[in-house]
Formats: sequence, C-alpha cells, structure tokens
Amino acid sequence: MNIDSILNHVRISDRISTSGQPEEHEFRAIAEAGFEVVVNLAMPNSENAIPEEGNIVTARRMIYVHIPVPFEAPTATHLRSFLGVMAAFPDSRIWIHCVVNYRASAFIYQYARCVEGRSHEEALGLMLPTWSPNAVWRDFMDLAESDLRLDP
Repeated sequence: MNIDSILNHVRISDRISTSGQPEEHEFRAIAEAGFEVVVNLAMPNSENAIPEEGNIVTARRMIYVHIPVPFEAPTATHLRSFLGVMAAFPDSRIWIHCVVNYRASAFIYQYARCVEGRSHEEALGLMLPTWSPNAVWRDFMDLAESDLRLDP
C-alpha cells in the first residue's frame, strides 16, 4: 500500500500531508511512510468515520489528535487548537485528514498563512485543487491572525 492512493492525498511538504478519511488498513502505510502524528478534523459521526481510529493510530505507534470540526461551523477556536497541535510537534511528520480533505485543506491554508507567512496565492496552492470552498469556508479562510488572538 502506498500513501499516494489514500483518498485525496496532498503532499504539503516532507513533513506534512493532508487527505480525506484513510481506510483502516491505510494507517499502516501512513506509519510506514514515517508519519508520527495523525490529526483528524472530521466529526466522530462523519461519513466513513472509524470509531476506533485513535486506537488504530496509537497501535501503529503514532500520536492521535482529534479536533472535531462541524463542516458548517468551523471557528477560530478550532483553528487555534489546530495551530497549537502543529506548534507542539514542530519536528514531527504530521498527517492531517478529515472526510474528503476539505476541512484539512482550509486548516493547512491557514497554517501556511498564519505560521509560515505564505501569501494567499501560495497557501491556496496547498489545498485540494478540486475543492471550491463555500461561503462558510471562505469566511474561515478569511480569519486573520488578529481574529485568532495568537501570541506574537
């Protein structure tokens, strides 16, 4: 199994990848590819959610973090939590997923802008190219650092 076959996989960098919901057996490939942290942004009742995902991931000796983000109601609080997780693992390889890589794309867009200082255009280039965010997600992507009350 190769990680490139995981639903809507996007390689962001050597350290970060995003995707839709991996199947249970695909977490083995994620671990074998050297990822150390899995961040799940999907709701626990999302389509194709795996109830024991945390156990599956930790059995593969990876760290599991679940930040449930309602698709129709992402908030600055969700983003602050995500940015905190990313800051907690600055040298770890991180796999970020949701249901189809829409939430993950928007969150990595914000990470690229707020943490890495990338331009809007550069950050857009990291997102799943087939997704056109709706108004809810465009508003989320418009959150500025001042909206997040991040420490300088």
